[in-house]
Amino acid sequence: MIRVAAGSLLSVLITSVLVACASTGTGNSAVTTSLADGRSGVITFASVTPRSTGDFLANYTGNSKAIIEGTLTLPENAPPVVPAVIILHGSSGVNPGERVWAARMNALGYASFIVDSFTGRGIRNTEKDQTQLSMAADIADAYAALRLLATDPRIDKRRIAVMGFSRGGFASLYSALAPFQQRAADDDLRFAAHVAFYPSCGISYESARLDGAPILMLVGGKDNYTPAAPCVAYADTLRAKGAQVVIKEYPNAYHAFDRPTSIRSVPLATSGRECHGVFNLDRRSLTMTHDGQSLTGAAATAESKRCLTRGVTMGGDPQGQAESPADVAAFLQTAFR
Repeated sequence: MIRVAAGSLLSVLITSVLVACASTGTGNSAVTTSLADGRSGVITFASVTPRSTGDFLANYTGNSKAIIEGTLTLPENAPPVVPAVIILHGSSGVNPGERVWAARMNALGYASFIVDSFTGRGIRNTEKDQTQLSMAADIADAYAALRLLATDPRIDKRRIAVMGFSRGGFASLYSALAPFQQRAADDDLRFAAHVAFYPSCGISYESARLDGAPILMLVGGKDNYTPAAPCVAYADTLRAKGAQVVIKEYPNAYHAFDRPTSIRSVPLATSGRECHGVFNLDRRSLTMTHDGQSLTGAAATAESKRCLTRGVTMGGDPQGQAESPADVAAFLQTAFR
């Protein structure tokens, strides 16, 4: 287990927050296509905005362009080349929780890159309306960040992981499927590991091919936003295809269990907890299940909207807060060997 002194972590956290506060915004920033000059801080870069998973797979480069930002922080007193972790936010956008995790990654000796998928697209949050931005756009942003970090001579492009929370966890998890990697990555560039906090697994993605990187899922036993049970089942599905998957369930945890926040109700947040289906990336087809019946085509699309419900519970969990940093550290230490 890796141990980090509290003072060191606090120092890294303060540094990362100061860097974030010093950002200038996309309006006055040039789009960065290479990090060969060794810059850090707020980086403006290009991605695409697929309207759907089908758009991502059918014509990745033909999707509408997006200019977004990320905050790159390197660890203090780092060796010349270090691993990196791309961090993807949830439905509320980038908040202090992502910066805490970035500081933890820096304290472990890794570069961190917090991706902001919302601000550059004019979105504040998607809790009440997830249709504002396709989940495929988050996956596109993850791969755009991967391509960019791979140009940085300070970063080992073979040791870049992706970690996300909620809808960011969705992107972190399903970016492990090879069809996404083959559309969005250059040559054989791929993630070294995938860390998904409380992702949505009710309507899962499947493919016969995976990118081969290990996967860690961290889920809450009481989560009624993105329930744990479908993710446990999905982990078994991935293992059957040869994937290296670790799933950690914190039994008393609700959604956002890693955050130091009180338990609260969010009445208008949209959840897919009643949704059951699979989108097959190889066939580009959606199959939904309702009342024991399999639905395809237009009926499946209609069901994927009908099954949505509102009202969730969120907040920190003592066990999740205490154990998840060590769980992630141990997983990445193995993945980056």
